[in-house]
Amino acid sequence: MAAVRVASQAKPRRFRQLFPGRSDLAPLRRHWHTDLLAGVTVAVVALPLALGFGIASGLGAFAGLITSIIAGALAAILGGSNLQVTGPTGTMAVVLVPLAATHSHAGVLLVGLMAGLMLVALAVCGAGRYARYVPVPVVEGFTAGVGVVIALQQLPPALGLPAQNEHILTGAWDSVAEFIAEPHWQPLTVSAAVTAAILLGSRLHSLIPVPLLAVIGASVTTWYLAADVSVIGALPSSIPAPDTSFFDPAEIPDLVAAAVAVCALCALESLLSATVADNMTVDQHHNPDRELLGQGLANLVTPFFGGMPSSGALARTAVNVRAGAAGRTAALSHAIVLALMMVLLAPVVAHVPLAALAGVLIATSIRMIEVGSMLALARSTRADAAVMTLTLAATVLFNLVWAVAMGIALAGLLALGRISRSMTVEREPIEETDHHDEETALLHEHIVAYRLEGPLFFAAAHRFLLQLLDVADVRVVVLRMSRVSTLDASGATVLADAIKRLEHRGIAVYLSGLEPLHSKPLAALGILEPLWQRGRLFEHTSEAIAAARDRLRADGLLEQLEAEAAREGEAERP
Repeated sequence: MAAVRVASQAKPRRFRQLFPGRSDLAPLRRHWHTDLLAGVTVAVVALPLALGFGIASGLGAFAGLITSIIAGALAAILGGSNLQVTGPTGTMAVVLVPLAATHSHAGVLLVGLMAGLMLVALAVCGAGRYARYVPVPVVEGFTAGVGVVIALQQLPPALGLPAQNEHILTGAWDSVAEFIAEPHWQPLTVSAAVTAAILLGSRLHSLIPVPLLAVIGASVTTWYLAADVSVIGALPSSIPAPDTSFFDPAEIPDLVAAAVAVCALCALESLLSATVADNMTVDQHHNPDRELLGQGLANLVTPFFGGMPSSGALARTAVNVRAGAAGRTAALSHAIVLALMMVLLAPVVAHVPLAALAGVLIATSIRMIEVGSMLALARSTRADAAVMTLTLAATVLFNLVWAVAMGIALAGLLALGRISRSMTVEREPIEETDHHDEETALLHEHIVAYRLEGPLFFAAAHRFLLQLLDVADVRVVVLRMSRVSTLDASGATVLADAIKRLEHRGIAVYLSGLEPLHSKPLAALGILEPLWQRGRLFEHTSEAIAAARDRLRADGLLEQLEAEAAREGEAERP
């Protein structure tokens, strides 16, 4: 009854932890001034990224900006991390490009709404804790692959060409071929200059908004020289009223797969970003389920204002931490500052060259690829290198969901292989100190004891069967089961098959040290009852060996073997 009472109290407590509480206000009282300064810093950094990722997704600069404002504010209040900054990301933009091309803007908004519902469901089910099981090689390969994809997607605007709706590699190749046939040097110069400025400026103080300064410089230069480059175009000067015209229930079945992909990416990227933020501090710990809830609610609301699906943004979160943020006020003020920028600077932002934003995203993609970490993983083990390489290649060649799924699948298979090899079947010496040497030798010759150690499950079962059936010329096999860590249905089936085969060869099988947890699958197969009736189940190995010795004596085998040994001894005498 006590356990039931504790469980019933734990559920309401867990649900209460999914929503804001008094603990969220403590940093506000102590650090509001540093949080406000950090929020302004992040907003300055986020402005060109929000515009760039909005355009990169195919939805336009305004979609990226309004997403940073609405989703950034909601996730700051409702999310599970005090330091997370939410908005459009390169990962999400990569997924949305083909979706925007095939289902238009309204389809993308509906996908965001569906993904938000899925994220809320995951939060309620407590799925956030499982993000920690994503292997590091998958994360590294995934991040590097996204960087490559973003860079390839930005080739058309960087070369002054319209966006391609083909496959990433094909579109990039066609853009390069078209540029070679008819070069447009002004957009390429702008993009290359912005990229170089950001990469060189990244070595300066982290709080200097180099991307924004580079975009401003490129915009002023192209305007002054009247350069022939494409610009963002007109932006709304205010946040629009909520709109439900995009919601068409008839399209839901066709968009479920895309919504699952967006949900998975949002959950993965947000939780990884929140974990990185925790690691950058000493006293911060995010609530993964609440973070999923906050991201879900943000994605539920943002589509009604024309915004794209969003997630936690690692780069902006890192800037937030380095700027001294300690509470949610920083991320919330970042969204407010962006809203003020949209109202006050909309006419100016409209003249930003697309090539300049392409340069920002190319620089961002280059900085996403951690060469040092990738080389370290490649040198660690061949398995880690294979998982990372597969995930990276699948990200570029297929899509992000398939890439993560394939990477996790390969990592799981390799891990199963390592675990299965940890299952050992070793022969143990039989210690018999209360018998004379001849009888002890006979016992060693006709009774063999094996110690089974490790997990006996489906991946190790076949190798275990081959090892065990290799025994020959004995009368009794004692299996010591006390060190078996796992026994599943496959392992139990193979063990039962081995016992039957040995019995068929006239070899009696004794079990010792069988854990109660492991008895259930063997009992279900009808193996334990016959062994129990024959007196072949024991708690200790010494008891099983003693019973085996008594069996040999009862069968008259010991006397017969002793007589044969005596005759052989007499025959050898001169």
